[in-house]
Amino acid sequence: MYDFRLLIGGELLDGASRRPVINPATELVFAQAPCASPSQLDLAVGAARTAFAAWSTTSFEQRASCITAIADCIETHAYELGDILTREQGKPLAESVFEAMATAFFFRHVASARPSTGAVDDGQGRRIETVRQPLGVVGAIVPWNYPLSLLAFKVPAALMAGNTVVLKPAPSTPLATLRLGELVRDILPPGVLNIIADDGSLGEVLSRHPGIAKISFTGSTETGKKVMMAAAGTLKRLTLELGGNDAAVVLADADPGAIAGPIFNAAFGNAGQTCVAIKRLYVHADVHDAMCEALTKLAAAAVVGNGLDESTQIGPLQNKQQYERVRALIAEASGEGTVIAGGGAHTETGYFIRPTLVRDISDSARLVAEEQFGPALPILKFDDVDDVIERVNRSDYGLGASVWSADTHEAIKVARRLNAGTVWINKHADLMPHIPFGGARLSGMGSELGTACLDEFTQLKVLSSTL
Repeated sequence: MYDFRLLIGGELLDGASRRPVINPATELVFAQAPCASPSQLDLAVGAARTAFAAWSTTSFEQRASCITAIADCIETHAYELGDILTREQGKPLAESVFEAMATAFFFRHVASARPSTGAVDDGQGRRIETVRQPLGVVGAIVPWNYPLSLLAFKVPAALMAGNTVVLKPAPSTPLATLRLGELVRDILPPGVLNIIADDGSLGEVLSRHPGIAKISFTGSTETGKKVMMAAAGTLKRLTLELGGNDAAVVLADADPGAIAGPIFNAAFGNAGQTCVAIKRLYVHADVHDAMCEALTKLAAAAVVGNGLDESTQIGPLQNKQQYERVRALIAEASGEGTVIAGGGAHTETGYFIRPTLVRDISDSARLVAEEQFGPALPILKFDDVDDVIERVNRSDYGLGASVWSADTHEAIKVARRLNAGTVWINKHADLMPHIPFGGARLSGMGSELGTACLDEFTQLKVLSSTL
């Protein structure tokens, strides 16, 4: 294994301390990660501020060349990065390699993006136009479920807009990100991209730091609130992609046999540890039992195991705290509904839980009302479309949702009434770099990706002149 180090000002540095990184499939320490001190965070911010003066004046073509080179580098090392990712995060190796390749894909796409500018008023003896200027240093904070691909939602757009970046991965999954920093450090000028790891103590420090102009954070809603409070003192710009309790609605004309596979994958991919995973499944009474039967067969056949085993389809939960929380939710739900698949720990060692399905459960159960973020799916019956829309919208979250029907036009009618940042029709969690992504209500503020992805990392300026 590698000697993982921080990236600060173009230099690979040891942390002030080190902490163990646990493989969630074995519960064994397999590597040591550096932990930055507050003074090293200051160094990283200082390096980014120094580099900003030159980087912000480079051409889009120069920035695009660097970002494309990073994409090439990630593709070249996709298997290496994927192997590290599986060991620290748990997901099957094929999924980890795919995540690395997707990261490269997102970087490459952003290289062609440009801020939205143009004339607002060009007549009557005057010209008014909008331009966009980089903000300064961006603090990017990434969670443990998709360490690589979620940094690709932030870093390339921030860099293309002319900002410099201090990137902080999650304390339990820092290694693939640190290795990426080592691989790409000579592609960018020193200080343009800095990567620090920590023990969980530097998120607030980074969010509060006066040298940071913007925080782009992905993580839980509760942590997002803390980030927002810490950033308030300096009125930092914020993009927050937070928790979700995504609902899928299956209408009466849907074919359970045809849609069970996509729904199962959207609920249980990455062991359910996906912000836009299906976390509540509402099924019309006419097809409810058939849907339960089809999903039960898939759950029984799913191969749960170490992500390094080629046959594995579902890996462990990433950390013990989340594992214990999901087990508690399942235990509680088993007394409130009917468990028709799974229901408990898979092995004595490792944070494994078999895909669990619970039917005959009420909307007030915690497994339904809260974001479980694990391989447990409640299935709820409905008879009336207006009623199910009200039940779905009762949640304080609003990240994503989906509607499943043989009648696309009818599905779109339902989709328009659901309160979520994205509503998919006959699919779920279809994220692409050219499509904006963001949440409503407690699921966040601002958006990522899309054709205007650079705008979130810029200051809008209006130039008004008399001709």
